[in-house]
Amino acid sequence: MIAAMLLAAAPVATAPVATAVDAERAFAADARRLGQWTAFRKWADPGAVLFTPQAVWAHGYLRGRKNPPVPLRWSPAQSFVSCDGRTAVNTGPWRQGPASGTFTTLWIRGANGTWRWSVDGGDEAAAPSAFPPKPTVRRAACTNLALRLKQIEAAYNARINRAQPPGDTGFSRSADGTLLYQWKVTPAGARQQQAKLWTGRRFELVLDQKIAAPRQR
Repeated sequence: MIAAMLLAAAPVATAPVATAVDAERAFAADARRLGQWTAFRKWADPGAVLFTPQAVWAHGYLRGRKNPPVPLRWSPAQSFVSCDGRTAVNTGPWRQGPASGTFTTLWIRGANGTWRWSVDGGDEAAAPSAFPPKPTVRRAACTNLALRLKQIEAAYNARINRAQPPGDTGFSRSADGTLLYQWKVTPAGARQQQAKLWTGRRFELVLDQKIAAPRQR
């Protein structure tokens, strides 16, 4: 009887957040459990950026924002990961009531091993996509890293612009320089997001999303 009581009182074990896919799933689960914007605040890097459609600092935008009654649901379909496994770009479908689309999230794992999202954006789709049971994960090569340094564009040497305001472009790269990420927003709100992975010989464009400006209502 005592053993049964102790077992009932024991906390439910949670899966470790080892990869960016794990982090994405835990983030999505928190949106359902804690509330959408609460989860966004919990998992955001201090300098995280959102698109509304212009780039805004996430913590300022989310401060005091009430959770919607129906939270976003999403699941990663693809994950592009740096050689060292500390930076990743995830993308996949989302749904919220009748609305649906595709999300893209840049994840960075800190020195303490904690994952935080750094850039988050999405677009809408005419029809919803099925949530994949298992995402496709592609990792950058860990070879010819000296050659990689010669091929990194000068623009990617800078971190994401963290001055106020975020501006209309942002660049980031993994600490080992094997994953490159870029976003750009036009004055009208159209956005492009790109990710490149090191193959051992060159950087390959693995993600190139073009999001149209929102229609005027």
